[in-house]
Amino acid sequence: MSDNQLPQGDPKGQESGVHPAQSGPTGAPTPMADQPDMGSTDDQASAHQVAEAAAQSSTSPKPVENEYDGADREVEPSEPIDVPQSFNVTVIVRRYDPEVDEEPRWVDYDVQMYPTERILDALHRIKWDIDPSLAFRRSCAHGVCGSDAMRINGKNRLACKALVKDFDISKPIYVEAIKGLPLEKDLIVNMEPFFDSFREIQPFLQATGKPEKERHQTIAQRERFDDTTKCILCAACTTSCPVFWTDGQYFGPAAIVNAHRFIFDSRDEGSQVRLDILNDKEGVWRCRTTFNCTDACPRGIQVTKAIAEVKQAMMTGVRL
Repeated sequence: MSDNQLPQGDPKGQESGVHPAQSGPTGAPTPMADQPDMGSTDDQASAHQVAEAAAQSSTSPKPVENEYDGADREVEPSEPIDVPQSFNVTVIVRRYDPEVDEEPRWVDYDVQMYPTERILDALHRIKWDIDPSLAFRRSCAHGVCGSDAMRINGKNRLACKALVKDFDISKPIYVEAIKGLPLEKDLIVNMEPFFDSFREIQPFLQATGKPEKERHQTIAQRERFDDTTKCILCAACTTSCPVFWTDGQYFGPAAIVNAHRFIFDSRDEGSQVRLDILNDKEGVWRCRTTFNCTDACPRGIQVTKAIAEVKQAMMTGVRL
């Protein structure tokens, strides 16, 4: 037996933990390959605790990290929400079909409405659900285009701005075309006479020369005619005027308002031309100051005041 060999059952071989086949050529022990390190008992206990903590965190709900988390969750209201109740409204429309009717006639319709809806919505319900032959004008439906002016309960209004809740729904609501202009069908009138008067007062800026950048104007000069720049040409003012009803040659409040807008514009050079046009028997002197036009204007323009200022300018000259 050589010095490098140990007898079977040698206690030194058992204590070394090295298999004889794994010893080196000189008898030095070689670490066992692919032998996992089991670690100490304390390491095993801590690993077990980490596993348990991970299991608990996966089942427990995540805490809200900031004030926005969970904002989309449904929250029960503290007070009950009031749902608007619908109601029946009787709308009586003055109908006229030139192909059938010799004279206009009144037709009544029962419409289901909500308090927040408008007369324009009632007309839509009639046209879409009851009688598709009903004819009326409308465009933007937000009080800007001015195309749906009509007489509602005897007063000129925009149908898109007249709320149903503002009327006494226990009584019928009467709707008809604006007066003073030729009736074409139902609630539609021929607007050409109205626009002829508008074009006649030359509603555009007249100035000679070309500025380098712009025509300067102070804030005070701009405010001088600010009110009359709001006109949307709906004809509600003109067709509420008794003079216009009886004399179709009268320029009407809308034409005078738009003349005012340029007469008192400091950049304009055609003020005297417009004053000469309106200084006519069918011009501003036909106004009787009944204030119907001011009451009818959906834009809140002080129409009667503007007409009075044009009259004053004719007598004393334009004061900008």
